[in-house]
Amino acid sequence: MAGDLFDTGGDGPKAAPPRPLADRLRPRTLAEVIGQDQVLGPEAPLGVMLASGSLGSLILWGPPGVGKTTIARLLAAETDLHFVQISAIFTGVPELRRVFDEARHRRGNGQGTLLFVDEIHRFNKAQQDGFLPHMEDGTILLVGATTENPSFELNAALLSRAQVLVLERLSLADLERLAQRAEKDLGRALPLDGAAREALLEMADGDGRALLNLIEQVAAWRVEARLDTAALSARLMKRAAKYDKSGDEHYNLISALHKSVRGSDPDAALYWLARMLTGGEDPRYLARRITRMAIEDIGLADPQAQAVCLHAWEIYERLGSPEGELALGQAVIYLALAPKSNAGYAGFKAALREAKRTGSAPPPKHILNAPTKLMKEQGYGAGYAYDHDAEDAFSGQNYFPEGMKRPVLYTPPERGFERELKKRLDYFAKLRARKG
Repeated sequence: MAGDLFDTGGDGPKAAPPRPLADRLRPRTLAEVIGQDQVLGPEAPLGVMLASGSLGSLILWGPPGVGKTTIARLLAAETDLHFVQISAIFTGVPELRRVFDEARHRRGNGQGTLLFVDEIHRFNKAQQDGFLPHMEDGTILLVGATTENPSFELNAALLSRAQVLVLERLSLADLERLAQRAEKDLGRALPLDGAAREALLEMADGDGRALLNLIEQVAAWRVEARLDTAALSARLMKRAAKYDKSGDEHYNLISALHKSVRGSDPDAALYWLARMLTGGEDPRYLARRITRMAIEDIGLADPQAQAVCLHAWEIYERLGSPEGELALGQAVIYLALAPKSNAGYAGFKAALREAKRTGSAPPPKHILNAPTKLMKEQGYGAGYAYDHDAEDAFSGQNYFPEGMKRPVLYTPPERGFERELKKRLDYFAKLRARKG
């Protein structure tokens, strides 16, 4: 019969294929979970909850392959809750109703339900709201898993009823422990030299499930001697780095690039630029953001920085990828090594605050044009001093609205070209004070 685990054909019964390595090595207790001590340790959130017998609803936020599903399953086992797993991708409203009805019936018989919702961020607002009454009356204990930032993807009402726990990508040390556990299960060491073994761990990119899949492939090879890194790379394709051009990784990496430039670290800035480009980011988006960095963090400390960025952007538009990306890289280096100043940026924001505060206060009449007789009669332009006719080409007149206290908006630092601008500001301030 189709679908049977045994084939009853002429050659007799055949055993079912072996379970995948990742399934065989799934931890049986929370103590066996590798990594995530910040969540599972004795003084960590889950450790404290379990010790006090007060487990509440949770949102597990972290990258793929770090144990979200395993932890949820083990939490149910350790608290004697019935484990139910659904995926937001494949579950609709009718299925949710059935899950809640069964949990309510189970509760009436004295057993609670831990409902694990994978990819919970895929549910829309109405579907997320549907969990709330069942969480509040104790019908379910919700454990949601997401790879996206819950602050952006989950309703505030849902977040207020659940604690968010952050799971981290596995370190190389964690992955090595997992590899040793796999070798024990396989009964033999991997046929790799030291450098190749480290390369294999790096290929997993912090994903334990991906590492076990790679190990399973390597363990199946028939080789007579240990393989080096070159031989390993020839046989295995490097796992693509996790990068979502519209998700957390996009914003995390552009933040890392921007802060590396602001921190005057060209090596780090180049690294994050390369990470985004290899992840498939649109170079035009990067060109725009790099230009913004020149305006926001360098400004008039090096006026040439903006021109460098615009020229790099233009070069990319003319050359395209990959040659044009080098121009963006050179612009990033220039910005990282340029003198930094946000004085212009801060001054502009201060001016916006003053503009909102003073509302529609008009300019002083002496700096208004008077093209009509009526406007002249109203005093428009009366008393205006033409600066080119004044000593030092500076009249010192007031250009702010009448009655408004003169604010100080632009305060350049003693760095780069703004050192010269500060001298000019101080010079005009002295002239203005002298002229009263």
